[in-house]
Parts: sequence; C-alpha cells; structure tokens
Amino acid sequence: MASPHLPPPELVSFLDGLPDPHILLDGAYRILAANAAYRQQFGGGAPVVGRRCHEVSHHASLPCDQAGESCPLAQARQSGQREHVLHLHHTPQGEEYVQIALAPIRGADGQAAFFVEKMVPLPLAAPTLPGVPGLVGRSPAFQRMLALVARAAPARAAVLLLGESGTGKELVARALHQGSPRATRALVPVDCASLSESLFEAELFGHEKGAFTGAAQARAGLVEVADGGTLFLDEVGDIPLPQQVKLLRLLETGTYRRVGSTELRHADLRVVSATHRHLPRLVAEGRFREDLYYRLGTFPVLLPPLRERQEDIALLAQALLDRLAPAHRALRLSEAAVAVLQAQPYPGNVRELRNLLERAALLCDHTLIDAEHVHQALACGLPALADGAGATHASAPPDDATLRQALASHRGSRAALARQLGISERSLYRRLRALVPPVRGEVG
Repeated sequence: MASPHLPPPELVSFLDGLPDPHILLDGAYRILAANAAYRQQFGGGAPVVGRRCHEVSHHASLPCDQAGESCPLAQARQSGQREHVLHLHHTPQGEEYVQIALAPIRGADGQAAFFVEKMVPLPLAAPTLPGVPGLVGRSPAFQRMLALVARAAPARAAVLLLGESGTGKELVARALHQGSPRATRALVPVDCASLSESLFEAELFGHEKGAFTGAAQARAGLVEVADGGTLFLDEVGDIPLPQQVKLLRLLETGTYRRVGSTELRHADLRVVSATHRHLPRLVAEGRFREDLYYRLGTFPVLLPPLRERQEDIALLAQALLDRLAPAHRALRLSEAAVAVLQAQPYPGNVRELRNLLERAALLCDHTLIDAEHVHQALACGLPALADGAGATHASAPPDDATLRQALASHRGSRAALARQLGISERSLYRRLRALVPPVRGEVG
C-alpha cells in the first residue's frame, strides 16, 4: 500500500528540476507533486496536486485499468517493477501521444510508498496533426504499432519495417529517427528499388576518382553522408544479391570501402530498413541472404494496412486534406462523405486514400466535400489491380542482363516495358540511365 504521508521535499525538489514532465503518485492515482514541465504541458493553468492522474491527463472519471486501457500504475503495483505504456493524453494544445515510464519508490518496509511517472511526448505522432506530415491515428492497430516505434526509437537496434505498399513506412522511419539521440544528424533515405547492381555499391559506399568510366572525381556515398545519423534502406528486398554481402559487412563491422579504394572507412549509423516483400519467401528462394535478413530484423515492426484501421480514416482524411488544400481554402468532409470513405477497401492504403481525396477536392467547388464528390472521385479513379496493390509476393526486379534482353526484344512503349518487367516506369528510366554502355532510343 502507498504511504499516507507527504512525499519527502527533497524528492519533490528533484522532480521539479527535471526537463521532462514528471509527477509523483500514491497508490490511489492521486498526484502528490508535479514538476513545472508537467504543469505547463498538461495542467492548462489549473492546479493538479491532489487530483487523480486520469482526471488530468485523460479527462476521465475512471482510472485507465477500469476503462479497458493499460495503466502503468496498476501494472507496477502488480509487478513491483518499472512499467512502460503508450497513452493518449489531453493537453492545452489538443490530444497527443505520450510514452510513459512509471517506477515504484519503496519505503523502509520494502513496499511501494510512491510512484514516479515520467512522460515523453511523441512529436511526430498524434490523433490528428493538421498541416504537419506525421503519423496520424488512434485505432488499436495503430497504437500497437506506435508503441513498438516508441520503444525502438531511442535504441541503436536495427529496425525492419514490414507492411504493404502505401502504409507509411518512410513516415515511421522518420519518427524513429526523430525519437532517437541521432535526431540532430541526417536521415538519409536510399531507394533500393531504383538502384541497379552496377550502381548500388557506388551510390551506397561512394567511389574514388577513376574507379570506373565516368568517375571524374571522388564522391562520398550515402553511408558517409549518414555518418552519425540514420540510414533508411527503403525496399531493402530489392537489393541485388551480390551486393547484399557488402551491406552485411557494413552492418556487422561498421566498416566499408569506396569503390576503387583499399582504405577501410568507418561509419557510425543506425539502420532502418523497409520492405513490402515477403522476405522469408525470398530467403527460401535464394534471392535474399538469410544472415542479412536476421541482421536487418533485430526489431521488426509490422505496419497495419488501412483496412485494419477503419477508425482512423476520418482523422487521416481530414489531416490529408489540410495538407492538400491551399491555405485560403480549408476543406472539410461531410459525415456522408466520411461514411463512403470508410466503406472502401484501400488496397493501396494511405497512398490510395490521399489520391482519392485529391480527386474529390478537385471535383468540389466549395469547402465541404460531400458523398457525391467522393463517388465522382471513385468513378474517375484508376482501375483496381487484379492481385491488390499491397501484395507481398512480387518478384525481384530484373538484373542488368535480364533488362538488356527484354530491351532488345521489346518494340512497345516504356510504360509497357515497365509493366512487363514488374517495375515502375520511373525505376525503369533510372535503370536505363545506369546501364553501361548507355542505351539510346530503344524505348519510346
């Protein structure tokens, strides 16, 4: 049981000097002390000492554990240990997600006399962030994903983001970076799907002058640019097999060599990777190294598809509209429009929702988007893909030899060739530019 006595003034003074919001609780959820950071962020100018924590932070009459939510205090009373949870708190600026760490303080009898609760806001995640590119949602699936992100962000462990195309993997990578001690350094994205086998090593590790034809001067690679920060390997399942061993060496030793150099260089970086492909299947087929799979996947995070986040569609839609609409035209959605949006399957996930909203906004002459505008936007949209945009069984991108062979026999357009090879037209264009010798005019 918690001590009925007032907390030691030395403890209260210590908490007040801490930069992050902290409160001191008894076992009945009462706030015994709150530091200046907590009062400023959650108090809203009203006194908080003597009130119960759930009344202040959740505007709720019941404790979290009695309202079907996780409660760190209830968990700590049961376990006797430090506990961590992710909560949605009310602040004067609106609702925001907060990572909570709660620790019991034991008295002379060995029992928990007080509980210290520390709150660390997650600035890139909120139930709604108008005009700000961040993670938006409050569904259970979203909160489970966000809790893993909050756990992983401060660590050095490699994070592997898994999920269908369009689920926001780059936004999650940015949140991981912003929540880490490396936030002041660079976040360097690498589009692995657009790099051919001949280009991958030079782009990633850099090259020396004269290392190959056209290397007129030495150039730093993306690994060197990311030194001290975070390297984000997007679509890591598309890395050519011969180059995977060189990436593995970087991950295991932190060392690499520029193309054309024998000098061993060191890089201090955190690696976050992402893929929509089924990596275990690629490993079984011999197209992805098993050791690299386990090295990248130290901390895997599965991003839920939009069809599992129906509760988030209204929030996401309004946040996306706020980013799409010009400053002088604040667009809103009617309840009927939201109902139509919530009824869609979204194989393209958030990316598809964004495209649908952009079309609806163009079809609307006023500031209120109604169901009619959404239906019109659906009618003039892209045809559905036969196997779904989020399929994880797509084949690996063609190597240079396959690309040359397809190019020699192809007589159609560049778009048709891209569809034949199973890659985007933009990726095909980059691959054609990277071929040596250059290809001129074969594809219109």
